[in-house]
Amino acid sequence: MKKVALFALPFLAALCWAQQPPSFGPTPEGTVDTTIGFPVERAATPTQADLYCAGFISKPVPKGRFVTGGLESPFTGDFGNGDAIYLHGKGYEAGQKYTVVRELRDPDRFEVFPGQFAAIKAAGQPYSEVAIIKVIDTRPRMAVARIEFGCDTLSPGDLVIPYTEKEKIALHAPLRFDRYAPANGQAAGRIILSKDFDTELGTGGKVYLNIGSNHGLKVGDFVRVERTAGEVVQNPVDSISFHATSYEITQKDPPLVNPSFLDRGHGPIVETSEMPRRGVAELVIVDATPSTATGMIVFSLEPVHVGDSVEIDQQ
Repeated sequence: MKKVALFALPFLAALCWAQQPPSFGPTPEGTVDTTIGFPVERAATPTQADLYCAGFISKPVPKGRFVTGGLESPFTGDFGNGDAIYLHGKGYEAGQKYTVVRELRDPDRFEVFPGQFAAIKAAGQPYSEVAIIKVIDTRPRMAVARIEFGCDTLSPGDLVIPYTEKEKIALHAPLRFDRYAPANGQAAGRIILSKDFDTELGTGGKVYLNIGSNHGLKVGDFVRVERTAGEVVQNPVDSISFHATSYEITQKDPPLVNPSFLDRGHGPIVETSEMPRRGVAELVIVDATPSTATGMIVFSLEPVHVGDSVEIDQQ
C-alpha cells in the first residue's frame, strides 16, 4: 500500500501543476490583473490566402501589362483557377510567375471619418491582389498564362506586376492584452481603408494603415488598434449615444457630456477627452511600403472600425 502511495505522489504533483493557470507575463505596476483589463490574446495564424490576397495601398503601378482575355473570350469575361488567360505587354518569360492586381475605386462615395478621402489620396492608390499566374507561352506582343492561385476572378484590364514571395509570419505565444495601456511613444497612425471597403471588421479582416517602413514598420510587426472617446464623438452616428438621456431619472443633477456655453445645468461635467483610450484589437503586418502598410486582425475584443488609431506594439 505504501509503494502505491509513493508512486502516486509524483503523478498527483504533476497533475496539480498542470491545472495551475499559465503565466502570461507580469501585470503593470499600479493595476489589478483581471480578465476585463487584461484578457488573454491568442492570435490567429495567417494563411496563404491572408498573405497573398490582402491587397495594399501604394504609388500607382505601371499599366503596360494587363489581362486582355482568355481562351473562351469573348464569351467569358471572368477567369478562375486553372484557366488560360492572355496578357498584353512585353518582356514576359515562360515559366515565370506574376501577380495580377486590380486598381480600385470605391463606388460608395461616403467618408467613414472626416478627412478619409484626403488621407487615402495622400497614401496612394488602393489595389486588390487578384491572383498568382504562371506564363506558359509567349508571343511578340502577348503571352499566355495559367492561373495558379486565385483570390478573386480575373477580368480584362486587371494589371500584371512582378511576383514577390511573401514572408512567413511567426506569431507570439498567448499573452495578456492590456486593454487600457497608455501610449508607448512608438510610431502611431490610423486605419484609413480596408479590404472590400468594409467599415467594421473582426478577426481575419485586412486593413490599410497610413504608416509604413519609413516609420519603422516591417512585415511581422504587431500593431495595437486603439479607440478614444474623442474619436467616437466625431462619428455622426455613434456620438448620438453621448447625448442620450441614459442617466438615472432620480438624479437631482444629471451630468453634462462635453457641454457647450449654451448648456444649462448644475450637474457634473463629463469631458470625453479625459477618458482613457481602450485597446480594441491586435494586427500583424503582412505587407509594407515606405508610407503605408497592410495589417491582418489576429485578435479582436470588439469590431475594428476604419478610422481607428494604431500604434506599434512593444510586446
